[in-house]
Amino acid sequence: MEELPIIQKTYDLIKWYVPILNRLPKNHRFLLGDRMASSLYDLLEQLIKARYEQQKLPRLENLNSQLDILRYQTRLLLDFQEMDAKRYGYICQRLDAIGNELGGWIRQQKGKPHEAPRKSLA
Repeated sequence: MEELPIIQKTYDLIKWYVPILNRLPKNHRFLLGDRMASSLYDLLEQLIKARYEQQKLPRLENLNSQLDILRYQTRLLLDFQEMDAKRYGYICQRLDAIGNELGGWIRQQKGKPHEAPRKSLA
């Protein structure tokens, strides 16, 4: 089965971002860094689950808000001066690319006709 681009982009972001989060100073690593790393892993897990679900839309819409939280948490790292502007810009581009893919997937799912449950003839 071919990998969905959004799953690959999320995977690549985790490989790049988690080592950075693990190097944060203690005052940010154990609360914000751990929370962000967990959210990234959860994002990947939920995207993979959505791929196989019949009704994808509820899960995808929830992931949209999770992605927005990651954007704000990343901005906090910049504001706390734990990240330089160049690295922040790169991460924002990656998060935006994932967000664009997610938005397209949501729009595609909203455009699908929903199958009504089949009634038994018995």
